[in-house]
Amino acid sequence: MKKTIIILSIVAVIAAIVFWFIGAYNSMVTAEENVETSWAQVENQYQRRADLIPNLVNTVKGYAAHESSTLEAVIDARSRATQITIDPSKATPEQLMAFQNAQGELTQALGRLLALSESYPDLKANQNFLELQSQLEGTENRITVARNAFNEAARQFNTMIRRFPGNIVASMFGFEKKPYFEAEQGAEKAPKVEF
Repeated sequence: MKKTIIILSIVAVIAAIVFWFIGAYNSMVTAEENVETSWAQVENQYQRRADLIPNLVNTVKGYAAHESSTLEAVIDARSRATQITIDPSKATPEQLMAFQNAQGELTQALGRLLALSESYPDLKANQNFLELQSQLEGTENRITVARNAFNEAARQFNTMIRRFPGNIVASMFGFEKKPYFEAEQGAEKAPKVEF
């Protein structure tokens, strides 16, 4: 009778450990999928912005044809930004920084393009331009939300794989820490405003 109780106890402990490992592994898979889904949303919003740019450039072209260097800078920045692709399951901080830098260059080029509207009152009043500008502003907000959601999903995943005893399962199955979007260089300094 005692041997049966001891054997059943050992089997119960082993079963509990096995079920815990299965649960921990499945939780990590789910968290990693959340990171990848969040990354897809980031890419989706950046693609939306990239899709709006040709229409915006063509609208501005009609009013500011002699501003070709600004228009070309936007087109070149868009091309560079859309060429960088990242596999979220193998993303490194360096890849994410390169992606972020290319998107930052595009943001700066778009800022110069939108600043042109101040020099062209007819462009500034053009309904198509105003609509595209509004869509672009909305997309920039969506990008911020998507990046924040990605960082939160990455934080949850990274916490899960680093906490004990989950870190044992993570190391056994090769789960690795995910990088974050970080503030752009110089963002810690407030812009200087002079009148």
